[in-house]
Amino acid sequence: MSTTATTPATGAERGAPDGTLLHMHGVDMHFKTGVHAVDSVDLAVRRGEFVSVVGPSGCGKSTLLRIAAGLETRTGGRMDVSTDAIGYVFQDPTLLPWRTVMGNVELCTQLQHQPKEVRRKKAQAAIEMVGLKGFEGNYPSQLSGGMRMRASLARALTLDPELFLFDEPFGAIDEITRERLNGELLKIFREQRFAGVFVTHSIAEAVFLSTRVVVMSARPGRIVGEFEVPFDPHREPSLRADAAFARLTGEVGECLRAAA
Repeated sequence: MSTTATTPATGAERGAPDGTLLHMHGVDMHFKTGVHAVDSVDLAVRRGEFVSVVGPSGCGKSTLLRIAAGLETRTGGRMDVSTDAIGYVFQDPTLLPWRTVMGNVELCTQLQHQPKEVRRKKAQAAIEMVGLKGFEGNYPSQLSGGMRMRASLARALTLDPELFLFDEPFGAIDEITRERLNGELLKIFREQRFAGVFVTHSIAEAVFLSTRVVVMSARPGRIVGEFEVPFDPHREPSLRADAAFARLTGEVGECLRAAA
């Protein structure tokens, strides 16, 4: 489900003047099973940046995201988070089947004990933002996969996140719907200007959405490449057919193949 995580910041990075909301310094993760998932990761994400993370399966991408959200405790290094307003969207929309779209979108603000009129207003605004107006009374079983993911995204938006974490939310959706959701997420990012971290297996999706793409190695995951994305924030689907887009996706792909 979409959630909020409260991860107190430490050190000088809280309220960093350069707008940094997430800063990892040499972060390691060793699980009790003996798996070394993440190794010495340095990553900074500022307000207004959308950073996608790609890497081989099992390289620790999702683990890194869970550490950022405070859902896992790193075993080494330091992490500074300069906000308590964190939104998290999982791979599965995890909507409650007995709640309508409105009820599901209101859930996080309800758990925060926000007044009913406040959470209803926030939920309605988020529903309209993701294109679900008119479906407020529908149940998850009455929605397509893409619509369920929109509802999950709306639920996280009600938290007004400054740091938004996405764990491959569109991976199980057909390509056409996925591209449409990419465009809608990019529009929301332009309007909200949060700091975003987006895990994906799709290089094209990473380049289309991002201001920067980070490539991780095979486990234990290390950052082995970073690519600035130079395209205008107002991106149309036709960008995917542009020669410059193809060159950049090729460079990221080459780095990823070497990392695997």
